[in-house]
Amino acid sequence: MREIVLDTETTGFEPAEGDRIVEIGAVELLNHMPTGRTYHQYINPERSMPKGAFEVHGLGDDFLRDKPKFAAIAQDFLDFIGDARLVIHNAAFDMKFLNAELGWVNKPRIPMDRALDTLAIARKRFPGSPASLDALCRRFGIDNGARTLHGALLDSEILAEVYLELIGGRQPDFALGVAQGGGNDAAQSEWRPRPRSAPLPPRITEEEAAAHAEFIGKLGDDALWKRFG
Repeated sequence: MREIVLDTETTGFEPAEGDRIVEIGAVELLNHMPTGRTYHQYINPERSMPKGAFEVHGLGDDFLRDKPKFAAIAQDFLDFIGDARLVIHNAAFDMKFLNAELGWVNKPRIPMDRALDTLAIARKRFPGSPASLDALCRRFGIDNGARTLHGALLDSEILAEVYLELIGGRQPDFALGVAQGGGNDAAQSEWRPRPRSAPLPPRITEEEAAAHAEFIGKLGDDALWKRFG
């Protein structure tokens, strides 16, 4: 199963009011493992950067002036994500911006049901607890010391680690059905442990077993080892 963990940075909160995407970062997962493939792009928003947004991500007018416009990178972005599931923290926000930008350049919009919202998963797993990316890093012991400002690629890399913890840590299949509402993969949702085809060989030598038996023999008839051994 291919998934894309994705984050964006923007000039504000509402594309309907003229706000635009200025950065996209994405990390590819295959069967819940990072492949090393990433997508990262700064984008000229064709407008000035509000002070409040600049204080969040540090991307200013001078830096973005020579970057490509969204129309120039839209197809490359769509080619990278393909038909993969998108893993996004507060998915409604990023999807709103992505679909606005895609619509403005006459590209196909991304169906909302392709997005898996890690914010919603965190709130369901830890009701009443903070569910920001920073809070989840603290909860799971994930190092986010490099995150002094928001950055789309760094945040997507951190979110990939958080996502794997949310769906069951380093063995995500154990919690996949809960985290993803049952999922579409019957093999994963119906996973059960299977008995070994042959018992594991003993890990102690015959000499060690004999020494242990001799030790137990010296403990007397009332020794717990003799009652339950």
